Amino acid sequence: MNANAPAAGTSLTEAFRGKRLILAASTGGHLAQLDQISRLIEPHPDSIWVTFDKPQSRSLLAERRHEFVDYISPRDFRNMLKARSTFRRLLASGEYEGIMSTGAAIALSALPFARRQRVPAVYVESVSRFDGPSLTGRIVSRLPGIQLRTQHSEWASRKWPYEFSVMDAFEPSGSNGPPAPIRRIFVTLGTIEPYRFDSMVDAVLRTAPADAEIVWQLGCTTRRDLPGTSFTEISAADFERYSVESDVVVTHSGVGSIMNLLALGSHVVVIPRRKSRNEHVDDHQEQVARDLGERGLCVVAEAPELTTADLVQASGLSAVPLGSTSSL
Repeated sequence: MNANAPAAGTSLTEAFRGKRLILAASTGGHLAQLDQISRLIEPHPDSIWVTFDKPQSRSLLAERRHEFVDYISPRDFRNMLKARSTFRRLLASGEYEGIMSTGAAIALSALPFARRQRVPAVYVESVSRFDGPSLTGRIVSRLPGIQLRTQHSEWASRKWPYEFSVMDAFEPSGSNGPPAPIRRIFVTLGTIEPYRFDSMVDAVLRTAPADAEIVWQLGCTTRRDLPGTSFTEISAADFERYSVESDVVVTHSGVGSIMNLLALGSHVVVIPRRKSRNEHVDDHQEQVARDLGERGLCVVAEAPELTTADLVQASGLSAVPLGSTSSL
């Protein structure tokens, strides 16, 4: 273990509050989780964020120090190795007092240099990993001196202690009204490359009311047969605007999208990507969706089974930050 690393049992808040950190994460859910964790920890304002150049990161980090590296797709070892030069340079400067990552592959670019520079380092496994660490987590766990955290107490251990879950920040609003007429729908498929999600698009086309106005954020699922307005990617500001203006939002089961939608009080239908349809590398999105459904935060459906009734049900369902229901 690094001489300056947080001691076992020390909370991240205690270890890193006020410290100048390197905060590294892939865009999407990983970056959204790291943002929420950083708000809990409150690192030094001169900390630096390292991620990909996407509308989400440009909006989120506009007022914060940041550097962009080339996008690293799942199992993209070429760009993973390429990004290492950025972290080598930042850590060699001696300016930073710690490094934290929520994954995914960018963590493997960032964390190996921490021990060499005697810089405390922490890897927080994604909340989407319900049964154990991801491939990245398993690899990182073999690196000496890296502190580990899980967001699920069910598989916590001495090696992977549990401290918090970002999803614990939300609860059902407790004031859900009757279902509303569905006039506006926002559909967001996320931006993970190179995985298309045509089954979700087809499900919305099949079930949306004929007169509904639809806005689509498609990522790499390029389509020419869609009604309404389509975008490949959108800024965080536009994501918020379309979410708030819609009667229902249909989203893939990506943690970043869901966290944003729950925080906005949106009426959400969650549809998980499936490995069997080549929509993701594995089926962890199904676990995320199931957990959200059990918490009563949204409506959950498989793409082939989505119904108009699911959309109607979601229009009367929303969530709020934990502890807010008592003031409603």
